[in-house]
Amino acid sequence: MPGSAGPRTVTLAAIAAEAGVSVPTVSKVLNGRHDVAALTRARVEELLSHHGYLRSRTRQATGLIDLAIDNLATPWAEEILRGAVETAESADFSVAVSILPYAQPWTPWIDRILRRGSDGIAAVVKQLGRSDLRRLRAAAIPHVAVDPMGDCGPETLSVGVTNWQGGFDATRHLLDLGHSRIAAISGPTVVESARARLAGFRYAIEAAGHAVDPALVTPALFTREEGQAAAGRVLDHPHPPTAIVTGNDEQAIGAYQAAHARGVRIPDDLSVVGFDDIPISQWLDPPLTTVRQPLAAMAAAAMRMLVRQIAVGASEPSRMELATTLVVRQSTAPLRR
Repeated sequence: MPGSAGPRTVTLAAIAAEAGVSVPTVSKVLNGRHDVAALTRARVEELLSHHGYLRSRTRQATGLIDLAIDNLATPWAEEILRGAVETAESADFSVAVSILPYAQPWTPWIDRILRRGSDGIAAVVKQLGRSDLRRLRAAAIPHVAVDPMGDCGPETLSVGVTNWQGGFDATRHLLDLGHSRIAAISGPTVVESARARLAGFRYAIEAAGHAVDPALVTPALFTREEGQAAAGRVLDHPHPPTAIVTGNDEQAIGAYQAAHARGVRIPDDLSVVGFDDIPISQWLDPPLTTVRQPLAAMAAAAMRMLVRQIAVGASEPSRMELATTLVVRQSTAPLRR
């Protein structure tokens, strides 16, 4: 039928003519080259998408998946890496791990990836920007987000957990024990998982007929030091809480330290709930009640999605959420009246 040429019949020359650029410029966009003006790149990519142009998959396979993470020196990161590496290796891929702090831009790293090649990319927590994603798509390098900081949108594969439910379950557990003055040490407000956990906390408190005291809600980085400082602030309040929900287990360890420094006994005077269930949580004194986040399973699921996309170009489902589970140990107890 006239005018119904399929995606395989459109040529680079036709797209270049329509965009008002040269064929080499279109080729640069297709190959993820960085030396193309942003507006030109956007116009070319829009036309490629409009015409359904199928990028060539003749790029030589590397057998390598690149994983970027902001910090390796945490038990949380160890679990993520374990799940990612074991799953990738079972599919005959090697994993190259790069440390990419939050404040460091993606561009130099992506430049390096595009020079040497990669079969796929996994970004842990820190998210790629739109221009970075366009470069990867142009180079036909699939990408998956693991526990992303924010909403990735339907075009990006991502794996996370039921953070809202986890925050709700932790708080509901304390309410069931008779606590009503409950503090929350949340994670950074820019992190979607932290916001979701705090939303679950707030809903549980309000659904039980209590008011959330703003003085007992404090954001903090996901570190022991920040947890200790935040717990110290709420414990020094003239009307301190009888329980604390923390954003992760490292913050909970900090809360233990803050309580110990003030002669506050856990769980006799203060109940504490963490989030993650890293291995050390069960070895604390007392062992920590926490929300188990299936970290290794989350990374493994992300790798399976990525490997499938590498193999057959499949991109469904775009978002997967794994269930959290409350693990009750000895750091929580009924309110002493």
